[in-house]
Amino acid sequence: MELEKEVKKITLGHETGSGAQCLKCKDKCEGFELHFWRKICRNCKCGLEDHDVQTTTEDDKKIGKLLEDTKYTSLIAKLKTDGVHHYKRNVVTMTNPVAAKKDVAIKAVTYEWTPPVPNQALAVRYIELLPKEKQPVAGTVGSVYRKKQMAKQLPEHDQDPTKCHELSPNEVKQMQQFVKKYKEEALGVGDIKVPEEMEAQNKEKGASEAGDRGTTAVVGALGNKTAPSKGAAYSCYRCQLCMKEGDPAVYAERAGFEKLWHPACFVCCTCNELLVDMIYFWKKGKLYCGRHYCDSEKPRCGGCDELIFSNEYTQAEDQNWHLKHFCCFDCDCVLAGEIYVMVNNKPVCKACYMKNHAALCQGCRNALEPEAQRVTYGNFNWHAEPECFLCSCCTKCLIGQKFMPIEGMLFCSAECKKKMTS
Repeated sequence: MELEKEVKKITLGHETGSGAQCLKCKDKCEGFELHFWRKICRNCKCGLEDHDVQTTTEDDKKIGKLLEDTKYTSLIAKLKTDGVHHYKRNVVTMTNPVAAKKDVAIKAVTYEWTPPVPNQALAVRYIELLPKEKQPVAGTVGSVYRKKQMAKQLPEHDQDPTKCHELSPNEVKQMQQFVKKYKEEALGVGDIKVPEEMEAQNKEKGASEAGDRGTTAVVGALGNKTAPSKGAAYSCYRCQLCMKEGDPAVYAERAGFEKLWHPACFVCCTCNELLVDMIYFWKKGKLYCGRHYCDSEKPRCGGCDELIFSNEYTQAEDQNWHLKHFCCFDCDCVLAGEIYVMVNNKPVCKACYMKNHAALCQGCRNALEPEAQRVTYGNFNWHAEPECFLCSCCTKCLIGQKFMPIEGMLFCSAECKKKMTS
């Protein structure tokens, strides 16, 4: 009964971001309109994250749901307004007085997220150690980067069946079990500490618990065991370079506290992008973002971008597809048994290819069929036929012959070229 209720609740949230301008296509897009099963705009084919949509509230709800029933519940809170768990982002605004002639101007910098630690200066230092273009400062490219990574790395449809398209009751149950399993075994949120302070705390803890445990774990991989300086004693698990004394390091509890990372090295092993808000998935000695962890566990549909929980699906063009989603990217017609062409890694039916994507023959000015033999030179194309690939002056067939190309025209000789261009 509960599963039936879950299935009935399933929706793609078509009102979210409706009409928002595309930041990539500008005026070419009429405004965001969610495709009825793909996670893209019907008008321009770009994702929601590429449109001018304020997704902060939705993102906070998404992360709140992700961290439910985990040991990270201190990072979420249930709001009285909607009763839904929201992510308690640690937003920090730093103000610095700047002398401006006789007056004193206040320059404020707002970080849309910082590590949730009591020491605000340490949190800001962590941000400063990230690449400038990836620092989550409000109103900068770093803010846009965080927003895109939040959508890319932690897709809502990887954890919430109600955000998926037409799951069966059995698929809903499988997905719920899958999410529960990765929350128990892989999901974690990084923590930042100064390694020297962390080691001192562990030594004190080890001393107080002597007898309960034989040894205390060494904090950080030692880079120089003979005579290390304080900073050089700790090396990053990813780049193997030493930590700078006094700088914060990132720790991942599931990896063990003997491992640590530079802030800029705490990245997904697949996409090599910063793990957004230090949310990680740990598997077989590697850090993953949510998307690529799920990809390592389940096939993902190349059409709807959802994980596949059905036993029946198809494989084509090195991708997996729900049977009902192997469709033309332009018109959504089912492609099973039909001729299709891959355009930008997306399948397109022959009719749409001819209408929207086919190159024009410079000879006959007709579209080139995908299976047609052709001659290509630079950005120009011709049917590999005597009536198309010929001299623009004397109409001599040039197939298998030397030719002189000029701005889409072909010439068999300097004489013909001279006649046409003089």
